[in-house]
Amino acid sequence: MARHRIMGANGRILAAAFGVMGVTALAAVWTAQSGTAEADPGASPTPKPIVGQTSKPDPKLPDPVVNMDIAHASDKGAKGVNITIDDGPDPTWTPQVLQVLKANGVKATFCMVGPQAQAHPDLVKDVVADGHRLCDHSMSHDTTMGTKSSAYQSKEILDAQQMITKASGGVKPLYYRAPGGAFTPYSRQIAAAQGMRPLGWNVDSKDFKQPGVDTMVNTVKNEISSGPTVLFHDAGGDRGQTVEALRQVLPWLKEQGYSFGFPVR
Repeated sequence: MARHRIMGANGRILAAAFGVMGVTALAAVWTAQSGTAEADPGASPTPKPIVGQTSKPDPKLPDPVVNMDIAHASDKGAKGVNITIDDGPDPTWTPQVLQVLKANGVKATFCMVGPQAQAHPDLVKDVVADGHRLCDHSMSHDTTMGTKSSAYQSKEILDAQQMITKASGGVKPLYYRAPGGAFTPYSRQIAAAQGMRPLGWNVDSKDFKQPGVDTMVNTVKNEISSGPTVLFHDAGGDRGQTVEALRQVLPWLKEQGYSFGFPVR
Protein backbone atom coordinates (compact mmCIF):
# COMPACT_ATOMS: atom_id res chain seq x y z
CA MET A 1 0.00 0.00 0.00
CA ALA A 2 1.44 3.33 -1.01
CA ARG A 3 2.41 5.71 1.74
CA HIS A 4 0.29 8.59 0.39
CA ARG A 5 -2.78 6.32 0.35
CA ILE A 6 -2.14 5.19 3.93
CA MET A 7 -1.89 8.78 5.11
CA GLY A 8 -4.93 10.00 3.15
CA ALA A 9 -8.53 10.59 4.14
CA ASN A 10 -7.55 11.59 7.65
CA GLY A 11 -6.19 8.12 8.35
CA ARG A 12 -9.46 6.23 7.77
CA ILE A 13 -7.88 3.69 5.43
CA LEU A 14 -4.94 3.24 7.81
CA ALA A 15 -7.16 2.77 10.83
CA ALA A 16 -9.25 0.20 9.02
CA ALA A 17 -6.23 -1.72 7.81
CA PHE A 18 -4.10 -1.73 10.92
CA GLY A 19 -6.18 -0.70 13.88
CA VAL A 20 -5.23 1.82 16.53
CA MET A 21 -2.09 0.00 17.67
CA GLY A 22 -0.84 -0.26 14.12
CA VAL A 23 -1.37 3.44 13.53
CA THR A 24 0.60 4.26 16.65
CA ALA A 25 3.49 2.00 15.70
CA LEU A 26 3.75 3.28 12.11
CA ALA A 27 3.46 6.88 13.21
CA ALA A 28 6.42 6.35 15.49
CA VAL A 29 8.46 4.94 12.60
CA TRP A 30 7.60 7.87 10.30
CA THR A 31 8.38 10.40 13.01
CA ALA A 32 11.76 8.80 13.62
CA GLN A 33 12.50 8.73 9.87
CA SER A 34 11.64 12.40 9.58
CA GLY A 35 14.16 13.27 12.32
CA THR A 36 11.54 14.51 14.80
CA ALA A 37 11.32 11.50 17.08
CA GLU A 38 10.41 12.18 20.69
CA ALA A 39 12.98 11.53 23.42
CA ASP A 40 13.15 8.06 24.90
CA PRO A 41 10.91 8.21 27.99
CA GLY A 42 13.33 5.89 29.79
CA ALA A 43 16.30 8.17 29.27
CA SER A 44 17.67 10.12 32.26
CA PRO A 45 16.61 13.77 32.06
CA THR A 46 19.15 16.53 32.41
CA PRO A 47 19.27 17.31 36.14
CA LYS A 48 17.72 20.61 37.14
CA PRO A 49 20.01 23.09 38.91
CA ILE A 50 19.46 23.17 42.66
CA VAL A 51 18.62 26.68 43.81
CA GLY A 52 21.34 28.14 46.02
CA GLN A 53 23.85 25.34 45.50
CA THR A 54 27.40 26.58 44.96
CA SER A 55 29.15 23.20 44.77
CA LYS A 56 29.64 21.73 41.32
CA PRO A 57 28.48 18.10 41.20
CA ASP A 58 30.72 15.46 39.68
CA PRO A 59 28.93 14.30 36.51
CA LYS A 60 30.32 10.79 37.01
CA LEU A 61 28.39 10.43 40.29
CA PRO A 62 24.64 10.25 40.94
CA ASP A 63 23.00 13.66 40.71
CA PRO A 64 22.22 15.35 44.04
CA VAL A 65 18.52 15.70 44.75
CA VAL A 66 19.07 18.17 47.59
CA ASN A 67 21.68 20.88 48.01
CA MET A 68 25.10 19.31 48.51
CA ASP A 69 26.58 22.42 50.18
CA ILE A 70 27.11 22.01 53.92
CA ALA A 71 24.09 23.44 55.75
CA HIS A 72 24.44 25.74 58.74
CA ALA A 73 21.37 27.99 58.51
CA SER A 74 18.01 27.47 60.19
CA ASP A 75 14.64 27.19 58.50
CA LYS A 76 13.43 29.68 61.14
CA GLY A 77 15.57 32.46 59.71
CA ALA A 78 17.88 34.91 61.45
CA LYS A 79 16.54 34.22 64.94
CA GLY A 80 16.33 30.47 64.49
CA VAL A 81 18.31 27.86 66.43
CA ASN A 82 18.95 24.28 65.35
CA ILE A 83 19.64 21.91 68.24
CA THR A 84 21.54 18.87 66.98
CA ILE A 85 22.29 15.76 69.03
CA ASP A 86 25.05 13.37 67.92
CA ASP A 87 26.32 9.81 68.34
CA GLY A 88 23.25 8.05 69.74
CA PRO A 89 20.82 6.75 70.37
CA ASP A 90 21.81 5.62 73.85
CA PRO A 91 19.43 3.85 76.26
CA THR A 92 20.59 5.94 79.24
CA TRP A 93 20.92 9.43 77.78
CA THR A 94 18.61 9.67 74.77
CA PRO A 95 15.41 9.32 76.85
CA GLN A 96 16.64 12.08 79.18
CA VAL A 97 17.46 14.38 76.28
CA LEU A 98 14.05 13.70 74.77
CA GLN A 99 12.40 14.57 78.08
CA VAL A 100 14.18 17.94 78.31
CA LEU A 101 13.36 18.77 74.69
CA LYS A 102 9.70 17.90 75.19
CA ALA A 103 9.48 19.94 78.38
CA ASN A 104 10.70 22.98 76.44
CA GLY A 105 8.70 22.36 73.30
CA VAL A 106 11.87 22.01 71.22
CA LYS A 107 12.36 19.89 68.10
CA ALA A 108 15.92 18.76 67.34
CA THR A 109 17.92 16.85 64.77
CA PHE A 110 19.41 13.56 65.96
CA CYS A 111 22.56 12.50 64.12
CA MET A 112 22.71 8.77 64.66
CA VAL A 113 25.46 6.21 64.21
CA GLY A 114 24.21 3.22 62.22
CA PRO A 115 24.98 0.39 64.67
CA GLN A 116 23.56 2.44 67.56
CA ALA A 117 20.30 2.86 65.68
CA GLN A 118 20.24 -0.83 64.81
CA ALA A 119 20.80 -1.77 68.46
CA HIS A 120 18.08 0.55 69.79
CA PRO A 121 15.24 0.77 67.25
CA ASP A 122 12.68 1.66 69.94
CA LEU A 123 14.66 4.81 70.74
CA VAL A 124 14.86 5.75 67.06
CA LYS A 125 11.09 5.40 66.85
CA ASP A 126 10.70 7.52 70.01
CA VAL A 127 12.77 10.27 68.40
CA VAL A 128 10.58 10.22 65.30
CA ALA A 129 7.35 10.04 67.31
CA ASP A 130 8.33 13.21 69.17
CA GLY A 131 8.65 15.11 65.90
CA HIS A 132 12.42 15.28 65.66
CA ARG A 133 14.41 14.73 62.47
CA LEU A 134 16.98 12.05 61.69
CA CYS A 135 20.52 12.51 60.42
CA ASP A 136 23.01 9.91 59.18
CA HIS A 137 26.24 10.10 61.23
CA SER A 138 28.02 7.20 59.49
CA MET A 139 28.67 3.63 60.56
CA SER A 140 31.82 3.79 62.65
CA HIS A 141 32.19 7.50 63.50
CA ASP A 142 35.57 7.51 61.80
CA THR A 143 36.82 11.10 61.97
CA THR A 144 39.49 10.26 59.38
CA MET A 145 37.03 8.93 56.77
CA GLY A 146 37.69 11.97 54.61
CA THR A 147 41.14 10.51 53.88
CA LYS A 148 39.78 7.07 52.99
CA SER A 149 38.71 5.61 49.65
CA SER A 150 35.48 6.52 47.91
CA ALA A 151 34.23 2.96 48.39
CA TYR A 152 34.82 3.24 52.14
CA GLN A 153 33.04 6.57 52.37
CA SER A 154 30.05 5.24 50.43
CA LYS A 155 29.74 2.20 52.67
CA GLU A 156 29.95 4.32 55.82
CA ILE A 157 27.19 6.62 54.62
CA LEU A 158 24.83 4.26 52.83
CA ASP A 159 24.97 1.36 55.31
CA ALA A 160 24.19 3.75 58.15
CA GLN A 161 21.33 5.27 56.17
CA GLN A 162 19.81 1.83 55.68
CA MET A 163 20.19 0.91 59.36
CA ILE A 164 18.63 4.16 60.59
CA THR A 165 15.76 3.91 58.11
CA LYS A 166 15.01 0.33 59.11
CA ALA A 167 15.24 1.10 62.82
CA SER A 168 12.87 4.06 62.44
CA GLY A 169 10.25 1.97 60.71
CA GLY A 170 10.87 3.55 57.32
CA VAL A 171 11.60 7.19 58.12
CA LYS A 172 14.72 8.23 56.21
CA PRO A 173 17.43 10.56 57.48
CA LEU A 174 17.17 14.02 55.96
CA TYR A 175 20.78 15.02 56.67
CA TYR A 176 24.29 13.60 56.72
CA ARG A 177 26.87 14.82 59.22
CA ALA A 178 30.42 13.60 58.69
CA PRO A 179 32.17 12.53 61.91
CA GLY A 180 34.38 15.38 63.06
CA GLY A 181 33.32 17.35 59.99
CA ALA A 182 35.36 15.05 57.72
CA PHE A 183 33.39 15.90 54.58
CA THR A 184 34.69 15.48 51.07
CA PRO A 185 33.07 16.62 47.81
CA TYR A 186 32.48 12.93 47.10
CA SER A 187 30.76 12.17 50.42
CA ARG A 188 28.62 15.30 50.17
CA GLN A 189 27.38 14.35 46.72
CA ILE A 190 26.75 10.72 47.65
CA ALA A 191 24.68 11.90 50.63
CA ALA A 192 22.82 14.55 48.63
CA ALA A 193 22.01 12.01 45.92
CA GLN A 194 20.18 10.07 48.64
CA GLY A 195 18.24 13.13 49.75
CA MET A 196 20.46 13.90 52.75
CA ARG A 197 21.71 17.49 53.07
CA PRO A 198 25.28 17.67 54.44
CA LEU A 199 25.02 19.20 57.91
CA GLY A 200 27.63 21.26 59.70
CA TRP A 201 27.49 23.23 62.95
CA ASN A 202 28.24 26.74 64.23
CA VAL A 203 28.43 26.27 68.00
CA ASP A 204 30.21 23.30 69.54
CA SER A 205 29.23 22.86 73.18
CA LYS A 206 32.32 20.65 73.67
CA ASP A 207 30.17 18.46 75.89
CA PHE A 208 32.21 15.40 74.88
CA LYS A 209 35.03 16.87 77.03
CA GLN A 210 32.68 17.23 80.03
CA PRO A 211 33.92 20.76 80.76
CA GLY A 212 31.18 21.47 83.29
CA VAL A 213 27.58 22.62 82.87
CA ASP A 214 28.36 26.32 83.34
CA THR A 215 31.09 26.22 80.71
CA MET A 216 28.81 24.55 78.20
CA VAL A 217 25.95 26.96 78.84
CA ASN A 218 28.28 29.96 78.53
CA THR A 219 29.71 28.59 75.29
CA VAL A 220 26.26 28.57 73.73
CA LYS A 221 25.41 32.00 75.11
CA ASN A 222 28.65 33.53 73.86
CA GLU A 223 28.72 31.89 70.44
CA ILE A 224 25.10 31.65 69.30
CA SER A 225 25.46 34.96 67.47
CA SER A 226 27.95 33.29 65.13
CA GLY A 227 25.38 30.88 63.73
CA PRO A 228 22.28 28.86 64.60
CA THR A 229 23.34 25.21 64.59
CA VAL A 230 24.40 23.95 68.03
CA LEU A 231 26.13 20.63 68.63
CA PHE A 232 25.47 18.36 71.62
CA HIS A 233 25.81 14.60 72.16
CA ASP A 234 23.58 11.91 73.67
CA ALA A 235 26.09 9.05 73.58
CA GLY A 236 29.81 8.28 73.77
CA GLY A 237 30.15 8.66 77.52
CA ASP A 238 28.46 10.23 80.53
CA ARG A 239 26.08 12.86 79.18
CA GLY A 240 24.68 14.06 82.49
CA GLN A 241 26.26 17.48 81.94
CA THR A 242 24.66 17.68 78.51
CA VAL A 243 21.20 16.99 79.90
CA GLU A 244 21.59 19.70 82.53
CA ALA A 245 23.12 22.18 80.08
CA LEU A 246 20.14 21.72 77.76
CA ARG A 247 17.79 22.17 80.70
CA GLN A 248 19.33 25.57 81.37
CA VAL A 249 20.15 26.88 77.91
CA LEU A 250 16.89 26.13 76.10
CA PRO A 251 14.79 28.50 78.24
CA TRP A 252 17.50 31.15 77.98
CA LEU A 253 17.42 30.99 74.19
CA LYS A 254 13.66 31.45 74.23
CA GLU A 255 14.04 34.47 76.52
CA GLN A 256 16.42 36.00 73.96
CA GLY A 257 13.77 35.75 71.28
CA TYR A 258 15.11 32.70 69.46
CA SER A 259 12.83 30.07 67.97
CA PHE A 260 13.78 26.45 67.40
CA GLY A 261 13.81 24.96 63.94
CA PHE A 262 15.61 22.54 61.68
CA PRO A 263 18.63 23.00 59.43
CA VAL A 264 17.77 24.20 55.95
CA ARG A 265 17.36 21.58 53.26
